[in-house]
Amino acid sequence: VAGLGNYGLRGTRHSVGMAVLERLARQLAVGEGWRADGRCCADVALAAARGLELVLLKPRRLMNLNGLSVASAAEIYSLCPEDIYLVHDDLDKALGKVAIKLGGSARGHNGVRSCISALHSNEMTRLRVGIGRP
Repeated sequence: VAGLGNYGLRGTRHSVGMAVLERLARQLAVGEGWRADGRCCADVALAAARGLELVLLKPRRLMNLNGLSVASAAEIYSLCPEDIYLVHDDLDKALGKVAIKLGGSARGHNGVRSCISALHSNEMTRLRVGIGRP
């Protein structure tokens, strides 16, 4: 599960994907387990939920380059694109509204576009979190 955003801009709506991952990590009791992983240039926490092993990922790159971290982590943890969930902001959804989307285009989102390019696939599941338009 990758929370897309701009690592240095915590607390902004554009980085809501990372905020969701931080909350998920706390709920899975691994909120203190984040560690920097230089191999994929990301903060990583490992968790278990409902019999599944999860890799939580917060890329340490700018949004436009998040895909490089996601692709590196996929290689390290032997994941295929279908195993990956991207959590990212969506300007076209009202603040706080969420939607799940399986595959398809990036719809203008640079972080998703970066993931599609780096993984050579658009088969990732996306959790789109509405941030509204300013």
